[in-house]
Amino acid sequence: MGQVTIYLEDEIENKMVEAAASAHLSKSKWIAQVIKDKVDSQWPMSVQEAAGSWNDFPNVEELRENMGKDTKREAL
Repeated sequence: MGQVTIYLEDEIENKMVEAAASAHLSKSKWIAQVIKDKVDSQWPMSVQEAAGSWNDFPNVEELRENMGKDTKREAL
């Protein structure tokens, strides 16, 4: 497991300490989680499971049926 040293302004460090404490995590674990969240390329499982769960969501044709017609562009 790698180690990283970072330098934070006092105000940012204080906010980080508060955030870690409210999450009941050590500073190191909190920072590691923030980095993991930023570099993770997968949708959270809660989002993946929600896909297709709205049966009454309109399809593209239904969304566009009440839209007006575009005006023709001028010839160049």
